[in-house]
Amino acid sequence: MTLQDRYPLAFRLYPYARSPDQDAEAPIRHPAVIVGAGPVGLSLALDLGLRGTPVVVLDDHEGVGLGSRALCFAKRTLEIMDRLGAGRDMVGKGIVWQKGRVFRDRDEIFDFDLLPEAGHEYPAFINLQQPHFERFTMEAIARAQAGGAPIEVRGKNRVDAATVTEDGATLDLMTPDGPYRIAADYLIACDGARSPVRSMLGLGFEGRVFEDNFLIADVKMTADFPTERWFWFEPWFKSGDSALLHKQPDDIWRIDFQLGWDIDREKELKPENIRARVDKMLGHSDYELDWCSIYTFQCRRMERFRHGRVVFAGDSAHQVSPFGARGANSGVQDADNLGWKLAAVLAGAPDALLDSYDAERVMAADENILNSSRSTDFLTPKTEVSRLFRNAVLDLARQHAFARPLINSGRLSLPCIYDGSPLNTADALDGPARSRPGAPCPDAPFGDGFLLQSLGGGFTLLAIGCDAPDSLEEAGAKATRLSVEPTPEIRDRYLASASAALYLIRPDQHVAGRWPEFDETALRAAMRRAMGY
Repeated sequence: MTLQDRYPLAFRLYPYARSPDQDAEAPIRHPAVIVGAGPVGLSLALDLGLRGTPVVVLDDHEGVGLGSRALCFAKRTLEIMDRLGAGRDMVGKGIVWQKGRVFRDRDEIFDFDLLPEAGHEYPAFINLQQPHFERFTMEAIARAQAGGAPIEVRGKNRVDAATVTEDGATLDLMTPDGPYRIAADYLIACDGARSPVRSMLGLGFEGRVFEDNFLIADVKMTADFPTERWFWFEPWFKSGDSALLHKQPDDIWRIDFQLGWDIDREKELKPENIRARVDKMLGHSDYELDWCSIYTFQCRRMERFRHGRVVFAGDSAHQVSPFGARGANSGVQDADNLGWKLAAVLAGAPDALLDSYDAERVMAADENILNSSRSTDFLTPKTEVSRLFRNAVLDLARQHAFARPLINSGRLSLPCIYDGSPLNTADALDGPARSRPGAPCPDAPFGDGFLLQSLGGGFTLLAIGCDAPDSLEEAGAKATRLSVEPTPEIRDRYLASASAALYLIRPDQHVAGRWPEFDETALRAAMRRAMGY
């Protein structure tokens, strides 16, 4: 079975159709134009469209590319996609997991649980192939379009040139019907690690390329392994210096083998050589090769993600190693951060609000790059001292719990807390650190559902055991009240020792500020700050 057979609805998600723009005498101007229809571009377009902001997405293909590609989607990403109307479909198709095991040779060193507490709607992770993620996002876009959301996705529209001015950008496009031009108030580049837009503008992309190669082998087989993440250091089956195994939907299993730096890529990608490695690991050959690739670790980013009227998101702005599932997850979180800000600026908010996107997401990228670099250094020690340290940690961890946190087989994706963000108001509550200003709101049971479902995509006054007005308007924004009783989960995640609290929640469900009670003067100042004033 071919990949196109496996993902038939993903290969032409947005087939080419002629646009009225192609017959215009002069370039038609659009408020927002996104280049790239991957997970980041599509989720950003959906967010903007649901806010009533007209958006055009351009992609040089008509659907997803080959292979499973991005695979592990984290809890925060699923919460974002729930707000956009696609989260439940993704979980319904995906493989839910939260536990993992780490081995050395044949011996298990330790296991872990990524979400040991109850009371969350979404799991720690699902495994879901990128074609399915994009398909569910496009289905949510179709539903939004049917409801009047001004979203347009144009396949087979390749960007050949970009001209940027102080008030926007003009793009030269090529289609099956020939060239045409469009203009944009804001151009958002979500066009991947090799970003053509970034190259057209002559912008840099600096960082480290790690001296190692990893082979991805997606295999289709029936197996009774548990739905856990299994990682081996120095595996007994000798198929690589390290190896990783976890399950995907449709009886597909992802296997990663660490190959080393000085390899013959063409030789390693021959099916018979891939099968030889997989056979050693599984002890049998009763499987089909579904998709294979070799990748090199890279950790790098642009110096700035915003360049006037051009904004970069996802892999076009930053790139990390696949171990830790930080790529697509951090990209969707870029879109979550940017969507409400760009919609607000286009509606009249200060341009400085977009600068906070750069400040917050550069902070997140640096955090991801730091964690990813540490993982890579542990997996692929570059000096004899580093190798001695890594092996000593693995030896100690078998018997001593204190050494186990030092083992780094890929620190898994967590959302960034925007400490020091220009949008934060100084913390006025002696509350939990996990819900401090800048943090994403932790979920909790609420009524017949969950708290994050009720926050929506606007500003919220989260009143926990205190009074607050039904709504408050300031700085062109409206915050609506959500009253919550201090249940045990709410108390643990939002109050700690406080008896009551009033939270100002941003449209991306991050905390802007919190107080022990409603204070209108303080809240109005916090709303102005959160809107970029």
